[in-house]
Amino acid sequence: MNLEQLKYPIGHYKAPETITTTQLLHWTNEIRELPKILTRTVNGLTEDELNTPYRPGGWTIRQVVHHLPDSHMNAYVRFKLALTESNPSIRPYYEDRWAELEASKTAAIEPSLFLLNALHRKWIVLIQSCSEAELKKTFFHPESKASSSLAFNIGNYAWHGKHHLAQIKNGLRL
Repeated sequence: MNLEQLKYPIGHYKAPETITTTQLLHWTNEIRELPKILTRTVNGLTEDELNTPYRPGGWTIRQVVHHLPDSHMNAYVRFKLALTESNPSIRPYYEDRWAELEASKTAAIEPSLFLLNALHRKWIVLIQSCSEAELKKTFFHPESKASSSLAFNIGNYAWHGKHHLAQIKNGLRL
């Protein structure tokens, strides 16, 4: 595998032209299942395995595990902002800097797994409570200078979870 394939083992996210109800249900289920699948994947890993980068120059498996609830907490807040404001401009965060914090590099993964599970349970309730009109609501990302709908982002974060799971699995094979 080349570096791009190691970095993006399932490719980049590309939303379908039309997001159907069936597609949204599939993505929602992927978001629901991510904490269980992640926990099964990393359960019982040794400290050496957790401290293994998923690719040369990449984050360690531990950093990826901590990154998922960090990222998805931001997503959850962005969803709430979009549901309660008109195309709010969201605040980007420096995920690379968050991953380099000492806690991201050394802390036990169990609290992050617990947080991801609780967060996703709450997020699923929020997603399932949205009407079709609410799923069309948007937020503006100042880095991309684009607005995106909640429906689009449900797919984006379903992809995000699978993307990092694939990185972890690849890292365990290296």
